Amino acid sequence: MNSPARVMEAGPGLEALFAALKQEGFTLVGPTLRDEAIIYDELDGVDDLPSGWTDEQDGGHYRLRKRDDDAFFGYAVGPHSLKQFLHVPRQPLWRAQRVNGELHISAEFTEPPRYAFIGVRSCEIHAVAIQDRVLMNDHYGDPHYEARRREAFIVAVNCGQAGGTCFCVSMHTGPKAERGFDLALTELMSPERHVFLVEAGTERGGTVLARLPAREADPEDIRRAQEVVEATAGQMGRELDAHNVRELLLRNPEHPRWDEVAERCLSCGNCTQACPTCFCTTTVDSSSLDGEGAARSRTWDSCFNLDFSYLHGGSVRKSTRSRYRQWITHKLATWHDQFGTSGCVGCGRCITWCPVGIDITEEVRAIQQSEGGT
Repeated sequence: MNSPARVMEAGPGLEALFAALKQEGFTLVGPTLRDEAIIYDELDGVDDLPSGWTDEQDGGHYRLRKRDDDAFFGYAVGPHSLKQFLHVPRQPLWRAQRVNGELHISAEFTEPPRYAFIGVRSCEIHAVAIQDRVLMNDHYGDPHYEARRREAFIVAVNCGQAGGTCFCVSMHTGPKAERGFDLALTELMSPERHVFLVEAGTERGGTVLARLPAREADPEDIRRAQEVVEATAGQMGRELDAHNVRELLLRNPEHPRWDEVAERCLSCGNCTQACPTCFCTTTVDSSSLDGEGAARSRTWDSCFNLDFSYLHGGSVRKSTRSRYRQWITHKLATWHDQFGTSGCVGCGRCITWCPVGIDITEEVRAIQQSEGGT
C-alpha cells in the first residue's frame, strides 16, 4: 500500500493508536517489563510499555539497563516472540467424557482473541511468515494457528538499536520492516522532540492511521527515519555468512565440530523454545482418576529431547552431537528444501538464551574456516 508517511507525537500518538485498536475489538499485546526481562504480554495502556529501558545481550547473557532517554522501543528482542500467542505452548485438541455409560467425544476449539501486536520487529515478521508457510499450507494446515493468525493486526517497529546477538542483516530480515505489517513505526528522538514516523502497510492499517493525530511527514522526517535504520544495520552484534551454508552443512555431517559443540551443549532445548520459527510439537493424553474422562493436548516439543526421535525400539538420535547437528542443519539447510527459505531470521535469541552461550554463527564460521573460508 503506497500512502504518505505521517508523523505523530510519541505519547499522545500511541495513546490514540491503542484507543483506536481497542475500539476495533482488538486485544493489545506488546512489550512490557516482567521477571527482569522485556517480554510480550497483554497491555492495558501506554504506561505498560518499557519506556526508558534497554537490554544488554550476549551469548548466555541478558540484562536490563536504564536508558538516558524515554524511548518506548529502545531495546532489541526479548525471550518471547509472537509464537507464544499464535502457535501456543499448550493447545487442547479433544475431550472424551462418559455420560450414563455412553462415550461423548468433542473437539476442543474456542474462538481466540483478535490480537493487535505492538512493537513487532522485522525479524519477527519474517518469522511469522515462515510459520504461515508451515502451519497454514494447503495440505497440513493447523486450524488453531490459522484462527489466531487470520485476524492479527501487526504494528511493526523499525529497530533503532541492535542487540549484541542480532544478525538480521546477514539473513536479509531487518532491521527495517518492508512488508507483513499493518502499521510500521520509526521512533525519532532528539532533545527537542519525541515522535513516530508512521507508515501504513495495508488498507486497514491506513484506516487506523487516518484516525490518529498525525501530520504528513516532510522530507526531513523521512531522512531521519532512514538514518535510524541505517545506523542500526551497522550495529549488528553478530554476522553469519549465509552464502552456500546449505551446501556447507550437508557435506559435513561428520565434521569434528559437532563433537566439540556437543561437549558444551546441555540438550536443554532453550534455543528451540526461544526461537520464533521452531514449530515442533508432541501430544499429551490425560485421564480423570475415576476413569470417566480423558483429554488430549498438543504441547511444544524440541528436537533436543531424547524422546523426540523415539521410534519402536529406541531413539534415532541418542547423542547430543546428533541432536545439535539435526537442529542447525534443519534450520539453515534442509528448511530450504521443505519451505523455500532459511529457518533462521537472525534474531539472536538462540545465542542469548543458551545457558552456555553456544553461538550458531560461530558454529557455522568454524566449519567454513575448516574448508578455507573466512
